[in-house]
Amino acid sequence: MKAIVQNLQNGKVEVQDVPPPALRRGGILVRVRSSLISLGTERAIINLASKGMLGKAKERPDLVRKVLNKARQEGLWSTYQVVKNLVSSPIPLGYSCAGEVLAVGREAGEFQVGDRVACAGLNYANHAEIDFVPRNLAAKVPADVAYDSACFVTLGAIAMHGVRLAELQLGEKVVVMGLGLVGQVALQLVRCSGASVLATDLDPSKTALAAKLGADRVVSSPEALAGAVAEFTQGQGADAVLICAATKSDAPVRMAAEISRLRGRVIIVGDVGMHLERRPYFEKELRLMVSRSYGPGRYDPAYEQQGLDYPLAYVRWTERRNMEAFLDLLARGAVSVAPLITHRFPIEQAETAYQIVTGERPEPAVAILLEYPGELPAASRVDLPVRGARPIERQIRVGVIGAGQFAKGVLLPAFASQSAVQLRAFCTASGFTSKDVAQRYGAAFCTSDPAEILQDDDIDAVLIATRHDQHAHLAAEALRVGKAVFVEKPLAATPASLAELSRLVRSVNNPRLMVGFNRRFSPLSVRAKEFFASRHEPLFAMYRVNAGSVPRESWVVSPVEGGGRIVGEVCHFVDWVCYLTGSLPQTVFAESIGASAEHALARDSVSVTLRMADGSVAAIHYLGQGDSSVAKEYVEAFSGGRTAILDNYRALSLHSQNRRRRVRLFNQAKGHAQEVAAFIRALQTGEAMPIDFETLEAVTQTTFLIHQSLDQGASVNYFPPGDTSLQGES
Repeated sequence: MKAIVQNLQNGKVEVQDVPPPALRRGGILVRVRSSLISLGTERAIINLASKGMLGKAKERPDLVRKVLNKARQEGLWSTYQVVKNLVSSPIPLGYSCAGEVLAVGREAGEFQVGDRVACAGLNYANHAEIDFVPRNLAAKVPADVAYDSACFVTLGAIAMHGVRLAELQLGEKVVVMGLGLVGQVALQLVRCSGASVLATDLDPSKTALAAKLGADRVVSSPEALAGAVAEFTQGQGADAVLICAATKSDAPVRMAAEISRLRGRVIIVGDVGMHLERRPYFEKELRLMVSRSYGPGRYDPAYEQQGLDYPLAYVRWTERRNMEAFLDLLARGAVSVAPLITHRFPIEQAETAYQIVTGERPEPAVAILLEYPGELPAASRVDLPVRGARPIERQIRVGVIGAGQFAKGVLLPAFASQSAVQLRAFCTASGFTSKDVAQRYGAAFCTSDPAEILQDDDIDAVLIATRHDQHAHLAAEALRVGKAVFVEKPLAATPASLAELSRLVRSVNNPRLMVGFNRRFSPLSVRAKEFFASRHEPLFAMYRVNAGSVPRESWVVSPVEGGGRIVGEVCHFVDWVCYLTGSLPQTVFAESIGASAEHALARDSVSVTLRMADGSVAAIHYLGQGDSSVAKEYVEAFSGGRTAILDNYRALSLHSQNRRRRVRLFNQAKGHAQEVAAFIRALQTGEAMPIDFETLEAVTQTTFLIHQSLDQGASVNYFPPGDTSLQGES
């Protein structure tokens, strides 16, 4: 399908052929008919991408601090590699469109194929022929509203939320400052509420348009604004001021205070400077509020991504209900957007449209529409020109399913560095990412359908780096068709999926399965194991993880997609203990401090005690409440008069006979490159997988037993997946 993407490094905008997005739970696939370019927002995005690294850093100092902290803990080179891979990814543009429903996912049953819908949301309502849109970001379009009007739905919801925050009453006098798209819609909504409106902008053409759309009075001169408002309000000042402008200047906010009445309301809808002087707002006791986009639900992943609605009786106007109300006003003719449309371009000519947005092509514009007249793209696969294959005797052709931040920053560079590997194909749910990484690594094709990877006879191995809930299923499907599998941890997100996969593995001839338990492959871990190789007694290990907190709404802690942090990350540390001891867990005991409503999630901070089959004991302290300036991982191990201290995979101290040997690395070495090399070597030589399946199964099962121990408040004996006959307290 055709879609508009922007290069984050240089700001370049272009139309590309990319795979259509995959249908997912809780959303719909939409065949886009019209989409709206938001001049202010999209110009700002393009301008930011066009800036150099210093300019980007000035805009986002919060991200700079995170990068510096990462470099301090993990080393400059590894941090640079990760950041380089992330910032080179293109992004889709657009966030307001309309079209018809092509397919309906589970938990989006209010929609049917063929429904006419208007859609909102960055990274969802893209300028593309087909979009995947979560249910709460789509609203049905009334029959008599055309697509070229319905595609204004996002800007309409933004304007509507701002007007609602003003709490207007019949007969009030309102000033709308800034007459771009949002301002032009807002002034009409103010009229719908029964208030009178004075509209102002520096551009006389925009004030003239505002007059046609119903503004009671318009002003284009800043010097004349105060006098005009005084006359408009009989000297009382405006009841409410809606600032819809986009400028770094503080002038709109200062002027709003000047023209407001005593105890008036100032609502900031646009992106303006906010270095306020207290006295003007204090003397009039003004109420100042910043409107947050489309309304309640915006920026809440539980609402936008997971489809959880707010009860109408408690939150009357959510972002979707604002969208629906705007569409209803269009249907009744109370709001008109047709006069705002100054340009129309087919999607093929979108690059010309963006020349107007950036000013490269100087033309006055208010609303620019993109139209999608072509045939519906049928294929989920895009074939690409393939670079010449490397002349090696035996090549492992890898298909990649999933390419999120970790895969792009760590796993893919590790696979690409192997001379025996050809990254043949990529599959991601969005399509945008798969095209980008496929081109970057010289792949033959990209797709949004995993079946294209699994059914390709020219693929020998599959790398699975999706969200956790898909790991076991995709690994099983790949093993069934004879592919070797490298699946990022965890192996499975639920006990049922692990039991099913375990049965399959034992039924397949010579299954080739590897899980990304990388820490055992770190050169420092190898040295530590060698250090204890001659021990004749059990070992004690303490593994402290300063994991930090994650947002409550993160997919990682979702019981459906992520399985939680114990399943998703503690598995790493269980595996490391298994590696160091050469033994598997026998009993599991865990305790948690619980969680407060604001900071830590339930079971975010947990202490786990493992008794291993060889008599060794390990304590894993996984902590979600620490400060990020403290190194993430710290290990102490003791046995036979020897002590090893591993500090965040950058330093290892080995203590024996009152002597210390210390190894310190310039960059962190967590073993990612070594685990990939070991996997590829096993495929080339036919030798056993680097980690036997019994260990992979036991590590994953142990994470589920940690949860069981927390539930029961007692230690739990290890039992195999699916075997409840051995379940119980020790």
